[in-house]
Amino acid sequence: MNNTANAFALTATGLIKRYGDLTALAGVDVAIGLGESVAVMGASGSGKTTLLHCLAAILSPDAGSVRISTADGTPLELFGMTEDQRSQVRRTRVGFVFQEHLLLPELTALENAALPLLVTGVGRRAAEAHAAGWLASLGLAGMEGRRIGQLSGGQAQRVAIARAQVTGAPIVFADEPTGALDSSTSTEVMSALLHATTGQGRSLVVVTHDADVAARCDRVLHMRDGRIVGETTNARPDATTVAGAGR
Repeated sequence: MNNTANAFALTATGLIKRYGDLTALAGVDVAIGLGESVAVMGASGSGKTTLLHCLAAILSPDAGSVRISTADGTPLELFGMTEDQRSQVRRTRVGFVFQEHLLLPELTALENAALPLLVTGVGRRAAEAHAAGWLASLGLAGMEGRRIGQLSGGQAQRVAIARAQVTGAPIVFADEPTGALDSSTSTEVMSALLHATTGQGRSLVVVTHDADVAARCDRVLHMRDGRIVGETTNARPDATTVAGAGR
């Protein structure tokens, strides 16, 4: 782990989230270090995706605290924010990679990757130049003009990773980012994701059912019935090698 004592990208305490009579989170505490990768595992319904969404400002918990570190180290409290305020956090402080990538098929790879910058008001030329740099770093140089339907599953996920990182978000959340990929492509995409996050000093939180994906993270949190019931620490993975762009 790349963090020092008390150097956290995110801390959460006492998170509770209910859906009617169902308690999805039952008082969860978690801290994510600067430059650390953390996998969250558990059976379906254990609360792991709800936890991810609360940490990423997609959902608001019913109780508890979620604090994301800002550039000057001052914690930004998410609990109690309005939807507009959470939207601002999602645009500037966090990145998100989904299992099905959720890219816009009518846009090119370059346009998809640049979109978060355009939304924040960055000029098109500057946004696309920055996005092109991220695509190249992820092995997609020369594919900028392709539409999503012209890319393989692994290539599309790399575009999604570029989109998640193009704003410089210090922490990236990924929900089953390799779940729709074969094992070889999964390995390549996880290498790209680690390279783009912890390989750049940023933090990564991954929800996964794949033990091989979890083994490449610094820590694994195990969830059951809305609680973290265990934790595993892994040897530091090789996070800086991006697999070839052939998939």
